[in-house]
Amino acid sequence: MSNITSRTITGIVIIIVGLVLIGLGFLTWMTLIYGIPILIIGLIILFNKKEDVIEEIKSGSKLNRRKNE
Repeated sequence: MSNITSRTITGIVIIIVGLVLIGLGFLTWMTLIYGIPILIIGLIILFNKKEDVIEEIKSGSKLNRRKNE
């Protein structure tokens, strides 16, 4: 599974859990304390695109040194 797919699934599941807790917050206000931060974390996971960019690792191995010469 690619990073985009897993990030999307995880973000949507966490957003749904946060919305359910916020919905229950109208009955008991204590669930709002958990629901709002969980919703925010889900949105951050869903829209975080920084991890999609993979940087090339420059190691000090002999093979890489030969390629660069």
